[in-house]
Amino acid sequence: MSKLTVDLHAVYDKGDEIDRVLRAAIDEAVRIRAHSIEIIPGKGSGQLKKRVLRFLEEPDVKPLYHRVEKDSKNFGRLFVHFRWR
Repeated sequence: MSKLTVDLHAVYDKGDEIDRVLRAAIDEAVRIRAHSIEIIPGKGSGQLKKRVLRFLEEPDVKPLYHRVEKDSKNFGRLFVHFRWR
């Protein structure tokens, strides 16, 4: 099982780039049938994390993954889990 990691610290203030990086990660996860993606928006004000969660709820993205897990020990990290048949 493979896991991808996306650290958004480098693009936190670049709106279009955030979506592009997230879309590329989802596409790559689907392509290689990854088990999960670890997304690191960082702690900060929480706005970037909210943006990531909104992205994951988009109608063309939501059907691609199984569930989202918020890390209970680290507010600045999310996991997107996939289930392949």
